[in-house]
Amino acid sequence: MPDFQSRFEELSRRVPIDEHNCAVKFDVTKCKNCTLCRRACANTQTVMDYYHLSSTGDMPICVHCGQCASACPFGAITEVNDVDKVKAAIQDPNKIVVFQTAPAVRVGLGESFGMDPGTFVEGKMVAALRSLGGDYVFDTDFGADLTIMEEATELLHRLQSEEIPIPQFTSCCPAWVEFAETFYPELIPHLSSTKSPISILSPVIKTWFAKKNNIDPKKIVNVCVTPCTAKKAEIRRPEFNSSSIYWDMPELRDTDICITTRELAAWIQEEGIDFSALEDSEFDRAFGESSGGGKIFGNSGGVMEAAIRTAYHMFTGRPAPKDFIPFEPVRGLEGVKKATVVFGHFVIHVAAISGLGNARKFIDELVKNEDFENYSFIEVMACPGGCIGGGGQPKVKLPQVKKVQEARIASLYKSDEDTEVKSSWQNKKIDELYKEFLDEPLSETAEWILHTYFSDKSDLLGKMKNLTPETNPSSNRFKSVQDLNV
Repeated sequence: MPDFQSRFEELSRRVPIDEHNCAVKFDVTKCKNCTLCRRACANTQTVMDYYHLSSTGDMPICVHCGQCASACPFGAITEVNDVDKVKAAIQDPNKIVVFQTAPAVRVGLGESFGMDPGTFVEGKMVAALRSLGGDYVFDTDFGADLTIMEEATELLHRLQSEEIPIPQFTSCCPAWVEFAETFYPELIPHLSSTKSPISILSPVIKTWFAKKNNIDPKKIVNVCVTPCTAKKAEIRRPEFNSSSIYWDMPELRDTDICITTRELAAWIQEEGIDFSALEDSEFDRAFGESSGGGKIFGNSGGVMEAAIRTAYHMFTGRPAPKDFIPFEPVRGLEGVKKATVVFGHFVIHVAAISGLGNARKFIDELVKNEDFENYSFIEVMACPGGCIGGGGQPKVKLPQVKKVQEARIASLYKSDEDTEVKSSWQNKKIDELYKEFLDEPLSETAEWILHTYFSDKSDLLGKMKNLTPETNPSSNRFKSVQDLNV
């Protein structure tokens, strides 16, 4: 290998983070070289050590999952803070600021204010967003219901077609999508084309909602509040501009700003709002209520379970049986969960995976054993435990991680238990939206507003593709390495 000197230092102990990274940033003055960020990226997520900077032009490969930031105990790695952008929009009298909040935020936010892990703070969260100046506050859980309607229909089409490949992988996790586009581009035809709940609700807000309420879409600023740092990258994908195409307004973006749970918590504290004393407020009901299936999206296995509830109905014409609600085989913190589902005459094998390292191992084994087509539907979430363990959630000290994650998971499942409507197809507002605007799942209108496409990004790896820690000279596990900065 020719001599190569990276602009990044201490690569045996740190994750390289480019100054233009839209999701996370690095402050060298705070770094103690503890190696936790490196271990999160290389071992848990299998990104670092699976490429070489000499091959990428000294550009780090980053899927924006934020697990490095979650692991850093010294504040050296943090999310890129976009709160000032939201403040500017709120202060602009010509702007209408719309907040939408992901499921996992409401079971993590309270921890920043001394509440027990997993405390369900939906009402206080909505009240805080109104106090901060939001004109509307919508529930991304409705977007989850819409995602399921499209994704379940897509699955049905795959199972009934010989031309569309199986298994179908979920695509609502942007870090997983980037990981697949970079390291497994051959999987792109297997990714569901359905957008994530946030990126599905945003264009509906700027099209259907704006039109129905006589609002100039140029005035709307869509702000998503999410446990996920990778959403900061997702909303920048150039193809996420359905509202721009609908209105023929090139300047429109579907989602304008993304802030994390941690950013919201810090903002609330900065404004001196007594979060625990806030009276509960409700979401704006333009999109009605969400189903229980939409509420559990934040858990690993939640997307799978929600999809099964609706897919069963689509396959059989009957509501999902009680043994699907709850669907225990895909619940819990285990990194890979497998199950068999019977839909009428279809017997399908499914899996729910969290952690990109687990996804890499699972996929590699499927390919090795030629077992790929034995699975029909596979959910992947980049962060351990799912969105409840997202890179933008309140930080947790290592010994308490499992306990905290279990509490957050339990809280989302409890909200599902307390919800009468269990499945997305039973959501009357979803039905209304299709009748008034979208026609039906996978219709022409639904396709260009609610669906997307993916790109092969493996060229970012340069000539040195398919590296592993055993073949990568910069890996800590490469025995003969002399200088890990090379």
